[in-house]
Amino acid sequence: MTACPKASQLDKKWRPPFGKTCFPAMAISRKQIRPRRAASAENASRWREAFVRYLRTECHMAENTVVAYERDLRRFFAWLNGRRIEGLSISDLSGYPAWLTEQQLAPASISRHVVSLKVFFRYLQLEGVVSNNQADLLGTQKLWQRVPTVLSAVEVDSLLATPKPPRPWWRRDRAMLEMLYATGCRVSELSLLRPRDLHLDDRYCLCHGKGDKQRVVPLGRRAIEAVEAYLQYERPKLAERGGELAQFVLLSSRGVRLRRERIWELIKLYANQLGCPAELSPHSLRHSFATHLLAGGADLRQVQEMLGHASIATTQIYTHVDLSRLKKVHDTFHPRA
Repeated sequence: MTACPKASQLDKKWRPPFGKTCFPAMAISRKQIRPRRAASAENASRWREAFVRYLRTECHMAENTVVAYERDLRRFFAWLNGRRIEGLSISDLSGYPAWLTEQQLAPASISRHVVSLKVFFRYLQLEGVVSNNQADLLGTQKLWQRVPTVLSAVEVDSLLATPKPPRPWWRRDRAMLEMLYATGCRVSELSLLRPRDLHLDDRYCLCHGKGDKQRVVPLGRRAIEAVEAYLQYERPKLAERGGELAQFVLLSSRGVRLRRERIWELIKLYANQLGCPAELSPHSLRHSFATHLLAGGADLRQVQEMLGHASIATTQIYTHVDLSRLKKVHDTFHPRA
């Protein structure tokens, strides 16, 4: 088997042997993948399948990222509307972000679409479909620093105390909210948390982030108490319903993994009960976790590690969040503001 080079080590003269592909699991020849190199509906579907396999086997991307990139590629082929990929110039591709804007996508979503397009063209270059990666020249509009929704400490206390009887499985929901705020983990990370990842006696848990990167996150007293109550009184009953499928910490009413979509719905439910802003989401507790740590004097690098950010630039947005809060306080109370 001939190994594929990494995209970062691309040699434009490299070509796979005739009749072979980089993916031994694919029973599809190069001629089958691109019979006429046209963006027909059938060919687009084949390109998506091959690209998704590349993301999983060569790039080892997280499953949620793969799903997002595949969805982005569907939108790209819709914009392409039958035009040939090989003939696209940077002038042609520059119309893609503009078209996405017309579709009323948020700036952050447009940026991700452009990133996924660059990865797709890098793959096409590896496959010998295009000689130059024109998408690499594609820029995105400068994103403004959007201040994420952040709750105050009082609002967090109120939200975390909202699950109570007679709500079914209210201890599970309270443990869910406490864990989100105590760890700052992503909702998908919480959904996939397993009992072996909990180390309550040592006051920490293991989170499995993007690309299955593992990190240690400390747990506070209140979060530990909420999780212990759930594990003692409710999880055993839920686990009986799920049987062998009850392999995760948070279980649904059927005893299987509590999906991230359901976690989102539950947080929206409790937020509505409390009268919180409509834009409140599971990520809001992650934002609040980071902002409150930095406001309390935590080091930016430490917060980066707890959040699982690959780049500290991503973590720095929370310094702007705190700065905007301070400006608001100044404008409200300073006599000469």
